[in-house]
Amino acid sequence: MRSYYVYTMTNHSNTLYVGMTNDILRRVWEHRQKTGSKFTARYRIHRLIHCEEFRDAHTAIAREKEIKAWRREKKVQLIETDNPGWKDHSEDWFD
Repeated sequence: MRSYYVYTMTNHSNTLYVGMTNDILRRVWEHRQKTGSKFTARYRIHRLIHCEEFRDAHTAIAREKEIKAWRREKKVQLIETDNPGWKDHSEDWFD
């Protein structure tokens, strides 16, 4: 069964990017190669700091839209609930 992911990435300035994908490894790799999106390439967003997995694409899309609509403070609260140090969950994926 396919999985869908809603994820948050950041850079050293803590700029936030929220996205959705069905292949989290490929998508993080694309962001790191600066091919993931113009926004993430421009702001050098490459650290995965939050990720949620879903079995249904419609649910994942709804969750992505929900998080994107939040104010920054609420996004930060979500991140810090599971990742208070904003550790890069993907730091050793591509070594």
